[in-house]
Amino acid sequence: MKNLLRLLLKTQQQQNRSKQAQTEKGMTLVELLVGAIMAFLIITPMLGFVVDMLNTDRREQVKSNTEQDVQAAVDFIAQDLNQAIYIYDNNTLNNAASDGTPGIRSQLPNPAGGTPILVFWKRQQITKAVSVDTNPTTRTLPINCTPATCNDTYVRSLVAYYLVRDNTPSIWCQPSGASCPSRIERYEIKEGVRNPNSPDPVNQPYYNNNEANPNQRVSPAFNSNFDFSQPRRRVTTPAGFADPSFIGQNPQVLVNYIDHTVVPPNEPQECEKALGNPTATVPGQLAPVAVLESTLRVSDPVNSFYACVDTARNLARVTIRGNSLRRLQADASYNPNNQAYFPTASVQVQGRGALGR
Repeated sequence: MKNLLRLLLKTQQQQNRSKQAQTEKGMTLVELLVGAIMAFLIITPMLGFVVDMLNTDRREQVKSNTEQDVQAAVDFIAQDLNQAIYIYDNNTLNNAASDGTPGIRSQLPNPAGGTPILVFWKRQQITKAVSVDTNPTTRTLPINCTPATCNDTYVRSLVAYYLVRDNTPSIWCQPSGASCPSRIERYEIKEGVRNPNSPDPVNQPYYNNNEANPNQRVSPAFNSNFDFSQPRRRVTTPAGFADPSFIGQNPQVLVNYIDHTVVPPNEPQECEKALGNPTATVPGQLAPVAVLESTLRVSDPVNSFYACVDTARNLARVTIRGNSLRRLQADASYNPNNQAYFPTASVQVQGRGALGR
């Protein structure tokens, strides 16, 4: 009986070892190949989906960034324009007058690739610059002013916004190594604080550099002989553009990634309609004459930054079109079927600044 049990147990152990050896053989080459093909068929679509999701997220991110930048630029210009005293339309900016006087563009800075679009005079606030003491011998100089000894004052300031196309490769724009897209730059030519005790009020009406802080000094390009009754004449002193103090403060880059594609205007009379079909009184005409689009619209062939200006009403409408795809690819051009990636913002402002108030 014992021998029989031993035989049965030995037979059972041999059968278990045989089964274990069979299960531990591993996968055949065919099974491995089939598994690899199945994994490829499953993973490849998933990988493509993930890559597409990442690209879409990146495009949406640059679109959002460009929208915010364009809107911030429009808001800044609107705040700047709010104190405008006189805004130059296309006629006074670029065209010669009937007496042959050229447009004021020849009296403005001339950066490479730059086109002046929005140019205006404004009231510029200078804080803590006028002494409350009227005694000529004891009054405080602007450089020594404090809130207790000096009041704020206002001066004239000429502001010019340019659309600048930079064709040179730059590390500041992405993709790196490609030329930067168009950008908007701001120039300011500011009057200084007048010195009531100047020994030569005609030729030296302002405090000198030793008596005033940088923000209180007159710009070297400012022309103190400018008169608003003759807005084309003596606008600036062009020789001052080469002065280091002018170069050190100008220009200021307002926003980058502005579209550089040439796009026709939305409609032929866009500015006329936007400004309410303005009219002007012309000598020799009994009825007011309509101001034409060619006078109101200040732009260049690109039309990504332009202004509609009604000088008589001190009114301007500014439009900016960005290019978010330029952040991803160097040759991204405007596509009307993909307008979401070319955000546009506009603002209309009536200047409220006036001399003497």
